[in-house]
Amino acid sequence: MTAMPLLMIDLDNTLVDRDAAFRAAATAFLAGHSLPEGDLDWLMTLDASGLTPRREIARALSERYGGIDAQGFLDRGAADRITLSDPVREALVEARAGGWSCVIVSNGRTVQQETKIRNTGLDGLVHGWVISEAAGHRKPEPEIFHAAAAVAGAPLDGS
Repeated sequence: MTAMPLLMIDLDNTLVDRDAAFRAAATAFLAGHSLPEGDLDWLMTLDASGLTPRREIARALSERYGGIDAQGFLDRGAADRITLSDPVREALVEARAGGWSCVIVSNGRTVQQETKIRNTGLDGLVHGWVISEAAGHRKPEPEIFHAAAAVAGAPLDGS
């Protein structure tokens, strides 16, 4: 039996434009609470392309806006606005047709990342995914990549 080549792909800002979705969610959040539009750049910088822990963002929002509850925005805002571009969709279809086994490997919270995967239809375009919260390991730890290979049925050498 010939092994299929394995393609491990990041989700945020690779398969999907996470920053654009966060920007749209942040814009709606600010408008929905009658907060200054000019704070969008501050919020985007604070978010750092998703690298800032959500609890730190929640705390900063609470401090800046007097105790405002931002949990819904942080839990669902960007995830609900994620889209998959046609070129990315087509590339995944071509990769699978070419014999590649495709697995998403993403750091983040399982519920939020799986919402993005399902809302965009990626769940039907890849063989599976591994999310750091569920795996108990974050990129670049090798264990998360071994888990992704196992999802695809293509164990990495030495596993």
